[in-house]
Amino acid sequence: MKQKKYFNISERKILLRVIDALVIVVSLFLSFEFLEFNYFNFNNENVFGWILLLIIYYLIFGEIFQLFNLNISNNRYLVVRSIVITAFGTTVFYIFTPFLTPVLPSNRLQIAYFFLILVLPIILWRFIYIQLIFSPKYFKTVIFIGKSDRIEKMINQIKGDNFHNLRAYFSDKKIDNIDNFKDINTANLSEFYSDNSINEIVVSKEGLSKEVLSSLNKELIFLFQKGFNITSYESFYEEITSRIPKEYLEHNFYKYINFSKNNTNRFYLFGLRVTDIIVSLSGLMVFLLLLPIILIGNLLGNRGPVFYNQKRVGQNGKEFKIFKLRSMVTNAESNGAVWAQKNDTRITAFGKFLRNTRLDEVPQFINILKGDMSIIGPRPERLVFVKDLEDKIPFYSIRHVVRPGLTGWAQVNYPYANTLEEQETKLRYDLYYIKERNAFLDFKILIKTITTVLFFRGQ
Repeated sequence: MKQKKYFNISERKILLRVIDALVIVVSLFLSFEFLEFNYFNFNNENVFGWILLLIIYYLIFGEIFQLFNLNISNNRYLVVRSIVITAFGTTVFYIFTPFLTPVLPSNRLQIAYFFLILVLPIILWRFIYIQLIFSPKYFKTVIFIGKSDRIEKMINQIKGDNFHNLRAYFSDKKIDNIDNFKDINTANLSEFYSDNSINEIVVSKEGLSKEVLSSLNKELIFLFQKGFNITSYESFYEEITSRIPKEYLEHNFYKYINFSKNNTNRFYLFGLRVTDIIVSLSGLMVFLLLLPIILIGNLLGNRGPVFYNQKRVGQNGKEFKIFKLRSMVTNAESNGAVWAQKNDTRITAFGKFLRNTRLDEVPQFINILKGDMSIIGPRPERLVFVKDLEDKIPFYSIRHVVRPGLTGWAQVNYPYANTLEEQETKLRYDLYYIKERNAFLDFKILIKTITTVLFFRGQ
């Protein structure tokens, strides 16, 4: 069966990167040929190296300034803002990379032209993308099958995400404000056998009776033979949310949660350790340069000790002493340990700045050099909180199988967790990282962390 064409999330991200790169190269070439733009000489034997470095810079800054974020890519204002900032960062870094980039032209206006070549054609292409590709015509059309209490949240989440169309849902009862309901006990899938607009059928069998499951399986087998893509609710959930489903946290968790192969890959672990050391040494050097400013800010806005240390739970449950810049009032926990909250009244004026910029975490580079922590991993918690969470959340201790991190997947996706439910959500992000751990995901976390710092989204 020939299905309707659509662009899934990963394809859209790849498309944006590839077309952006092509637009830049073509624009530079046309400018060289027809507009007397000489900074980029395509007759030079080094031109391929120049182009490669330019694309690398552009992609890195594009990640940092969220140019490839799909939720931003459909907003003209935010797209233009990201393009301009990305192009500016790329231009500055590119012209100040000696020996690897073209010699600076005597006519400095060529640099301004270079910047505009990175901006204007990309804006034009991105507006075309918004108008043509970012439309319901290319959304993924899905059918949901399962109990209403099981599929309701996911249906509501994709309802307005600009990537999915809900064709129908087979359930035990109608979900409020969601149309196209089909009673799972009486309706059948036969009406969709010839519907080529459907791209995926998402199935959750939890809570369904044996009779319904038996009938459902026969129809699903037939649909599969007809070429329909059928996926489990759990797989779809992970794809959309980038965290594991709550249902994985049960007695047979090992069916769903396994170590990433990289947890025993010596090359990956060696590379990660080398990166930890290089980044930590660089971070501590920058910290020393900023220390006078921090001391003055602490004197004016903190009034007390600059540093503080605290015991945290590390890999395999072993405690270690973590170092931080103090961001709260002295004796902030005189009445006992309390979770930090958004807009916490215990945070000082200067402490708020330290948290927003993540500067309060910089002394932890010492912990990373010592090997207690890594750059990437679940954030270490205090023993008093860990014991409480282990009693209330099944398998919470699983997050301690890897080194804790200065930043992590849960940290960049869900920074605040003040309730038991929110802590469980953060745990599912951490377990997703342990399950999917790889160099690309580590790089993605680093980029999202830089974005968090630049846009002051820290705790």
